[in-house]
Amino acid sequence: MTPTPQPTQIGLADILKKNVLDNFTFGDIDITRILATLGLGLVIGLFIFFIYRKTFAGVLYSRTFNISLIMLTMVTAFVIMPITSNLTLTLGMVGALSIIRFRTAVKDPVDTVFMFWAVAAGIALGAKFWLPALCGSLVIGLAMVIISIIKIKFTMPYLLVLRFDEESLPQVREILRQMPQGRLKSKTVSAKGIELTLELRLKDKDLGIVDRFLRVQGVHDASLVSYQGDIVS
Repeated sequence: MTPTPQPTQIGLADILKKNVLDNFTFGDIDITRILATLGLGLVIGLFIFFIYRKTFAGVLYSRTFNISLIMLTMVTAFVIMPITSNLTLTLGMVGALSIIRFRTAVKDPVDTVFMFWAVAAGIALGAKFWLPALCGSLVIGLAMVIISIIKIKFTMPYLLVLRFDEESLPQVREILRQMPQGRLKSKTVSAKGIELTLELRLKDKDLGIVDRFLRVQGVHDASLVSYQGDIVS
């Protein structure tokens, strides 16, 4: 009598091991994939370069930082390629990259977003997700251009700094009454005159009102400063 074969017991560990190994293609990476990945990385990097240059709205444009976005896309794709083809190399690179610390200060949050965009595109290209990398970069780029073109009318916080003689205080108060309600942040009185610092919320069309202070006799200077530290007037 032939014994009935018992069904093979497959545990959760076996399923996870099989799924992990199926995602790795052990062996050398062919030259076609290398050139195609780096070529697409260059194309997407140049696209990010163009979008950053087109939509930049800061004070000082850094061409060096913009060029680094191209290199960041290509280098990330170059690093991801061997990681997706060898499990042992993946574990080694995770340990090696974990000890790296980048201490370059990025002051503008938008610059951080562009860096993350370049890294994300490089990861997608290195993992052979070429279509998501291309389509995603195109949509993000168009969204950035549209946002930069459309100027939404809203108020922004500013600090108004005035330095004037005490005799000019009545005229200064009269102009301040015509401006949106503000909060007094500081007032300094010295032998050279009075210095006022007020917090205001203004629209773009209201920025020209600061020029009226300079027409008052005894006003030495008037500065309108955004919270980012950019002197507007």
